[in-house]
Amino acid sequence: MTDTAERLAVSHSTAYRLLAMLVYRDFAEQTPDRRYRADKVLRPAKMSEAPVVLLLRVALPHPQRLVGETQEPANAMVLAGTEVRFIATVESNQILRVGDRVGRSLPAHIASRGKTIVAALSPDQLTALYDNVDGIELPRLKRELTLARRRGFAINDQRTETGLTAVGMLIRNPFGEPEAALSLAMPTGSHP
Repeated sequence: MTDTAERLAVSHSTAYRLLAMLVYRDFAEQTPDRRYRADKVLRPAKMSEAPVVLLLRVALPHPQRLVGETQEPANAMVLAGTEVRFIATVESNQILRVGDRVGRSLPAHIASRGKTIVAALSPDQLTALYDNVDGIELPRLKRELTLARRRGFAINDQRTETGLTAVGMLIRNPFGEPEAALSLAMPTGSHP
């Protein structure tokens, strides 16, 4: 806190409010020893091999069309390690809606669009990705992914954020490999 106040040339109370807002918005987190460090938004995720510029050019028309048809925001995401990263968001004009999340990432095994990408991995790739990850029950995850694969889509009903539901589908490259995912995200109260 003292370092922040000194570097910004502000009072301790102003530094506290600024850091509290950074924590609230997932830019920073406070550690048990009361220090602050980068959180989800600023923490670098493993780089995706997807050529993002090309992917955006190819993928962006799809969320744009989805928003036009559903009036709900749509997102395009890519797998980055065990997370999925938002690479494009097309917002809707709804009053109650989910905002732009480009650059943020979510755990792939619980996000709807992440599940669709991970469900398309081979059993060996899936095991290699999640074998030593704390909190992951691989047999349970495999059952959830089997359901997503069978349906052709995955649902995240408030698992990553209270009051938010998302439906995700996989995007494959021309070789049939999982490349990215699209999703519609909406406030939970806005759907039947």
